[in-house]
Amino acid sequence: MSQDPAVVGSRRSRVLVTGHRGYIGAVLTRLLVEAGHDVIGLDSDLYRGCTFGPPEALLDVPTISGDVRDVQVEDLDGIDAVMHLAALSNDPLGDLDPGLTFEINHAASVRLARLARDAGVKRYIFSSSCSNYGAAGGSMLDETAELHPVTPYGQSKVMVERDVATLATDDFSPTFLRNATAYGVSPRLRFDIVLNNLVAWAFTTGQVMIKSDGSPWRPIVHIEDISRAFLTVLAAPRELIHNVAFNVGATTENYQIRDIAAIVADVVPDCRVGFADGASPDTRDYRVDCDRIRERLGFETRWDARRGAQELLDAYRAVGVTLAEFEGPRYQRIGHIRSLLLTGALDGQLRFVSERPAGRSTGSTVGP
Repeated sequence: MSQDPAVVGSRRSRVLVTGHRGYIGAVLTRLLVEAGHDVIGLDSDLYRGCTFGPPEALLDVPTISGDVRDVQVEDLDGIDAVMHLAALSNDPLGDLDPGLTFEINHAASVRLARLARDAGVKRYIFSSSCSNYGAAGGSMLDETAELHPVTPYGQSKVMVERDVATLATDDFSPTFLRNATAYGVSPRLRFDIVLNNLVAWAFTTGQVMIKSDGSPWRPIVHIEDISRAFLTVLAAPRELIHNVAFNVGATTENYQIRDIAAIVADVVPDCRVGFADGASPDTRDYRVDCDRIRERLGFETRWDARRGAQELLDAYRAVGVTLAEFEGPRYQRIGHIRSLLLTGALDGQLRFVSERPAGRSTGSTVGP
């Protein structure tokens, strides 16, 4: 068995992970610690109370408890690399307030990169997205393809790549990881992404419910493989990753939604495929070529859709996921945020009212 490039040649680094208590961040943090790195987390913990499985599954590391918009240069003292995941994390959440999406996902990300460069941080690894490609009509796209994002979320990712690329110097190396659509089990599980969602429908109702017409193409990748890609970039020679974008996934793992549904129906016993009322084509339609990260960095994914579906089914069985939990706000990002807004726990800037920085405006931007 070949050695993992995420480990080979790596040295112990002090890594700041923003969003370390999120869906991907919780898994990335564990893998970094297991690889021997010193990890400092930064997270406002919007999804506290949303842990899936035992609480101890969420690894405890030194943490800056706060909003990515409030990072100060001293927070970055002694940091070798920033892995930036903190964001409003999907299209529906980004649509809640596009202006706030750009403030958090774009402006705060660029500001963080500038502060990191000023603090002497050597590497800035940004969690971007294949949604940057947007409406591509199912064409196979590599990293040189034009970007056509169709949502504020995708647009914000494109803007970060554009602006952070200009900050690159001989001493500061940004890298942009355009992750395929994520799936897999995490202590901060989400049900609002395609494979996780379809397996949950199948397990709780006996039906694989498709909300589009099933025709759009989507690349998918396990969150453990996304996390390993971050570690691979951290370990790679600078000249291979300096100011470069990588599609993260496997070229073989592009599926039409109906094909993902068929895999789920084959994995989950006694279920059938169905279409939601009003199902229609999704404008997000793209396939990606992931050969660059494989050829340049030796990175290979370890998961595929069938194995991921089985992992999800086993986890849902172990925890006893119910339809009420699946459809409720706890594991749906937009539903959880709306619930916090309705109860007044969050203000219109998506800050916890009880933790609002002194002297900060409380003017509402997002309403319930």
